[in-house]
Amino acid sequence: MRARPASNRSPEVTARMHMTPSGFRPTGAATLLLATAVAGSLDLLYAFAFWGAQGVAPVRILHSIASGWLGREAYAAGAPAAALGALSHYGIVLAMAWTWYRAARAWPALARRPWLFGPLYGAALYLAMTYVVVPLSAAGNGQWPAWQWSQLAHLAAHMALVGTPCALAAAHVLRRASHP
Repeated sequence: MRARPASNRSPEVTARMHMTPSGFRPTGAATLLLATAVAGSLDLLYAFAFWGAQGVAPVRILHSIASGWLGREAYAAGAPAAALGALSHYGIVLAMAWTWYRAARAWPALARRPWLFGPLYGAALYLAMTYVVVPLSAAGNGQWPAWQWSQLAHLAAHMALVGTPCALAAAHVLRRASHP
């Protein structure tokens, strides 16, 4: 089959062919997946470093995430529980990135100022996870955790390493969508 002349190509095909020097322009979904990978990995690396300095192995961090599903049994379940923890972590971060994207679509001011609103979103996420999600999960005991000064470091990490990448990715996707 012969290729159609350039003038007969659909606008979508022409746009796809000329988007970047390499001919590839990631979709909104790809950008949100990248935000998930970046924010999720930065968050895990922070947790591994913070708790590793106190002698906690990375696999134990993943077990603690899986304990949200499995309770205390996660710590004895080995590699399958660690894999569940990692999968759960990235699934939660994907939901966080997608939620911010949807909010920024509804309120464009959020997408225009990702460096301001992203950290605020990260703080809200930290508070929701720490004081709602974890206490109500199989990992929690139904009560809020006791205050510790280290929570300020965790809050700052969520602001910088989770909220900000989610906001920057959404701003990027929405900016591209409004200026194809």
